[in-house]
Amino acid sequence: MKKVHIAPSILSADFANLEKEIRAIDEGGCDWVHVDVMDGSFVPPITIGDNIVKAIRPHTEKVMDVHLMVEHPETQVEAFVKAGADMITIHQETCVHLERTLQLIRSLGCKAGVSLCPSTPVSTIKNVLHCTDLVLLMSVNPGYGGQSYIHAVTDKIKETRAMLDAAGSSAFLHVDGGVSPKTIEEASSAGADSFVAGSAVYNTPDYAAAIADLRALAEKV
Repeated sequence: MKKVHIAPSILSADFANLEKEIRAIDEGGCDWVHVDVMDGSFVPPITIGDNIVKAIRPHTEKVMDVHLMVEHPETQVEAFVKAGADMITIHQETCVHLERTLQLIRSLGCKAGVSLCPSTPVSTIKNVLHCTDLVLLMSVNPGYGGQSYIHAVTDKIKETRAMLDAAGSSAFLHVDGGVSPKTIEEASSAGADSFVAGSAVYNTPDYAAAIADLRALAEKV
């Protein structure tokens, strides 16, 4: 049985009661708290900034998993580290100097992740695996919660798992988008070991039960 990590995305949380929502997924057994940061440029919406991470950090000791869907992420890294991020993931598509930015994140004491949109080839990150702690594959086009899983990404998960194994990399293989009880087994079978779940957790009446259900489905493959 492989170790599975479930990371509820607070993008789907009730922002009027964010402290309560964070505590609920923490007590409900999540492994990571996933924070989607969007700038209205790389992806359509504008969501939250480092001030929100700073505000919620005292309410959980779980790993704070920050996903920067922004242009020029290198300008934002230090602020999110200071706010309390444990992992920071940047997009290959927004980084001219990808290796340099991943090394910057690590130098500040965080784990460094790299993310790919559904149409971006896995080969584009082959040469930065030496400084990557997490590979995040978008299984929807980034920008909005509640989208349906793009099944074509499953082959991409398999390709990424093979690439990580061939490189001897221990990086997490994270899947983000449309993860639900109907799709998590497919992604897990392909080689993913960590999963972002927004509406699949926050749109249920029992967060703990939803997290446990997702974990059990992912672990059984």
